[in-house]
Formats: sequence, C-alpha cells, structure tokens
Amino acid sequence: MNSSYHRRVAFLSELGNSTSRQLHGTSPALVIPVGSTEQHGPHLPLDTDTRIASAVARGVAERLAEADHENRWMLAPPIGYGASGEHQSFPGTVSIGTSALRLLLVEFGRSAASWAHRLVFINGHGGNMEALAAAVALLRYEGRDVAWCSCTTKNADAHAGHTETSVLLYLSPEDVRVDESVPGNRAPLADLLPAMRTGGVAAVSDVGVLGDPTTATAAHGAQLFAEMVDATLARITRWTPDRDGMLI
Repeated sequence: MNSSYHRRVAFLSELGNSTSRQLHGTSPALVIPVGSTEQHGPHLPLDTDTRIASAVARGVAERLAEADHENRWMLAPPIGYGASGEHQSFPGTVSIGTSALRLLLVEFGRSAASWAHRLVFINGHGGNMEALAAAVALLRYEGRDVAWCSCTTKNADAHAGHTETSVLLYLSPEDVRVDESVPGNRAPLADLLPAMRTGGVAAVSDVGVLGDPTTATAAHGAQLFAEMVDATLARITRWTPDRDGMLI
C-alpha cells in the first residue's frame, strides 16, 4: 500500500495475529471489515470494496486504540465475500447472496460475542446492507452489543467511478490499471435501479462502471479516505444504533 497512507499503531491488536492465551481473561471490542469480491470495471481489482472497508476499519481501530482506553479495540480479518448478484454477469464476481451473508454475520456475531463485549461491522459494499441490517437487528434482539455502518462520503458516484478509483489510487496505486479506465454510465443511480433490478449492472453499463474513473486522483482519494474514517469514527464514538443496528 501507499506508504503515505499505511502506518501501524504499536498497541493496535489484530485478531488474526493474536493467540487464544492473549485473549484469555479479556473482553475486547472488535472491528470487522465486510467487503465483496466483484467486478470493478476493467481497471480496479475485484477486492476493491474489501480493501476500502479494511483500510477504513484499520484507520478507525488505530484511532480508537489511541483514544479509547476504556475499551480494548481489536481489528478482525475481513469478511471478503458479500451479496453481489448484480455483478454476476462479469467474470471474477463471487457472490454468496443476501441469505448466506445474513447467516454468516449472525453466526459470526454469536460466536465472537461470547468473548468480545462489543462488535462493529464496517461495510464497504452497498449490496451487503440488507443482510447487515437483518443480521445485526437479530443479534441485538438476542442481547448482544453489535452495530454496523458503511464507508460513506458525500457526493460519491455509484461503482468503480471517480470515488472508488480515487481512493484506490491513494491506497493501492500499483493495482489500479489507469490506462484501462473508461467512463461508464453516469446517470443518477435512482434512474438506473429499475433496469438493474432485472438485468444487473450489465443492463446499464457494458464495462461495469457507474461513474467516470478517468477524473480520479490520488490526492482526492486521500481526502475521501480521511472523510470515510472520520465519519465512521464519529458514528462509533456516538454509538447510537437505529432499529436495525446501523450507527447514525
């Protein structure tokens, strides 16, 4: 990753690098990135949503580890498959669907909440929201302190366009095929949804892009990424879940 972005906080604990003995007798709070494996046009990697969710989750967890000494915050490995059926027409997409993702999140939450006192899912793919809302609502009904929020920024385009391409140019510039980026359908998402519900993204964009990646820059990506981290951190700090467990 871009060295200007990537840093590690020495006291940020990562679940994947920890041992069971290290967790014995503790009750940490856990940050879990949730992404997808799906087409992102001819220029972005299939794990774009997972990369963004993971980077935002790390940035948030680092700042929580520095500032929140009441909770011990840990970063979990990402959940890298999601509900991406609208992209199934494009090679490389691996969608597990809403029902399977919902079940995965419920069982993840039930298991992790047996030793972690608080869980927050950081979502990087819009298609995962239905599963997250249903799963987290159930987990909260069962008495677990669980919530979720999405990596969002104002005025973002829909898919593989200026926004995501800019953020990837900042996070992973070596993996962006700039020479292969082409504009896609730039109509408002609300206008595209009727056709997408029946034919997926391919029905409105033969290149799989909704937006214009040719205008993307790493500098704007840095700004967008900072906004995502700040907004997510603010929601977690407030910790005011709505009826579906989404942090507001």
